[in-house]
Amino acid sequence: MIKKLKSGTYRLYSKKKNPKTGKRRNLGTFKNRAAAEKHERAVQYFKHH
Repeated sequence: MIKKLKSGTYRLYSKKKNPKTGKRRNLGTFKNRAAAEKHERAVQYFKHH
């Protein structure tokens, strides 16, 4: 899940919420959406391999 921050950067969050905090895990912050999407694909790859 990618969200745009007020600073204009994009942050990748986990799909599941942390049961302890009720928030999503930050999986990285990127300068542009394309970089965030690329990293999201990499994360999904490692989750399933």
